[in-house]
Amino acid sequence: MTKHFRVIASPDLSGQSNLCGGKRIARHLFRKNAGKMKRVILSSKIRKACQGSSSGFTLIEVLITLALVGIIAIAFLSAISTASIALMTADERATAESLARSQMEHVKNLDYDFTDPQSYEHLPVQSNDHPGYFISVSAEPLHSPDDGIQKITVTVSRDDKEVITLEDYKRAP
Repeated sequence: MTKHFRVIASPDLSGQSNLCGGKRIARHLFRKNAGKMKRVILSSKIRKACQGSSSGFTLIEVLITLALVGIIAIAFLSAISTASIALMTADERATAESLARSQMEHVKNLDYDFTDPQSYEHLPVQSNDHPGYFISVSAEPLHSPDDGIQKITVTVSRDDKEVITLEDYKRAP
């Protein structure tokens, strides 16, 4: 069975409690019980009074806070890096798709030639807005002999890496 003691603190002449560090209370209770180990439960007011009036942070608290801020900062920066890479990839694909569609429409608007399907070399894009992009276009008859339908393939690459390939069909008028 545990006995509970209620400790009442009396202020000394300076107006502060006699409970600094709680050592006086513990010594007094230990002497009073004559060596019998008894559990003492202090109220929250006494616990606050025993903590003292220091309002600073300990070194451990500061280090733990710095570690948490560092972990959060690393997570935030890696998320920004990932988002930036995804944005650049999406922009590259959108530009390549626009160039491929434009070239596809250009080839489909050319006259159909039954004797020699047109084939284009690996050509750079003639635009200052899209440096480093290359377009390769090939047109071949779908059937042999040519029945008036060609398969057109447009491949856009950037820095020697294929970005997008479009395929469509061209029909003789």
